[in-house]
Amino acid sequence: MATRCEGCRAEQLDFELAMAFQPIVDVETKRVFAFEALARGSNGESAGTVLSRVTPDNRYAFDQQCRVAAIRDAVAAGIIDTGARLSINFLPNAVYSPMACIQLTLKTARETNFPTDRLIFEFTENEHMADTDHVKTIIAAYQQMGFATAIDDFGAGHAGLGLLARLQTDLIKLDMELIRGIDASLPRRLIVEGVIRMMSAMGITVIAEGIETVAEYRALRAAGVRYMQGYLLARPGFRCLPDFTLPELPEAAVA
Repeated sequence: MATRCEGCRAEQLDFELAMAFQPIVDVETKRVFAFEALARGSNGESAGTVLSRVTPDNRYAFDQQCRVAAIRDAVAAGIIDTGARLSINFLPNAVYSPMACIQLTLKTARETNFPTDRLIFEFTENEHMADTDHVKTIIAAYQQMGFATAIDDFGAGHAGLGLLARLQTDLIKLDMELIRGIDASLPRRLIVEGVIRMMSAMGITVIAEGIETVAEYRALRAAGVRYMQGYLLARPGFRCLPDFTLPELPEAAVA
């Protein structure tokens, strides 16, 4: 058992957290693949309001308490019976030691009887990473412990494919900039189709997020995207697991 690092001693925040949950849908089986936990204030305050209170001094405590709130709120909302995974956003720069800093997460999972093999940890490539090798160590450790890992907002920021060449996660989530208006943009469609082919060859699952229109949904289905997330399917539910709705596809698309 890893001992707790110095940073792991500060586990409390001076403000309360709660979570909203948005489904990531397997559009082929028409079931929820995972619920992403999204930070909110205890009374439903927006993510922006919460994140504005995160500082370098409380970053570690925020990361730890997001994990705790995500698991506890998801279990209270009934996620265990759904069979869906739980996707938790984490801050790589707040992880001092992968084995030590995961202990509170594991403790919370044990206390709530949540299976740890249903956890996904996702981070955005837009986050400044002072040490890519450290992030690579975190990803490798999490995968060894049976967690799935994901790069969020893939295709945005400065890293892109260069980051993936160094960090092979289990999933990537396409940035919504690639999704927005994809039905009317040949370059976007070609980029997404190319990414899907590359990820398939690497054994990495692709998730499209930020889907807002039926036309975007249909274009992504035609491109071969199986896992989707966005307001079109379901908006986040505060401390609850919302139902989703899938648009109808034309008969030719179904065939």
